[in-house]
Amino acid sequence: MSVSLERELRNLIKTGTYYLGAKQTLKAVLNGRAKLVIVAENTPPHYKKRLEYYARLSGVPIIEFKGTSVDLGLAAGKPFKVSMIAVIDEGSSRILELAE
Repeated sequence: MSVSLERELRNLIKTGTYYLGAKQTLKAVLNGRAKLVIVAENTPPHYKKRLEYYARLSGVPIIEFKGTSVDLGLAAGKPFKVSMIAVIDEGSSRILELAE
């Protein structure tokens, strides 16, 4: 796979539309707005289970980020923890290709 998740994540942050955090991401999946969800490995199990359930019902792919919520926040260029990111519009990034 030649497309790097971290590089495409930075590109998404610059050019796309997204939601950060578990509550916003779950809402986006429930409302049918999310095209893809990126979730940190250490996301609390109750959030992860709800996300997996709703994503399966909605047909939204999930990518598990190999790292903690601190690492995901840093990869997204944010100075705080980010447990989930919902991709609404990928902008010029090719992040949706990673879900295939």
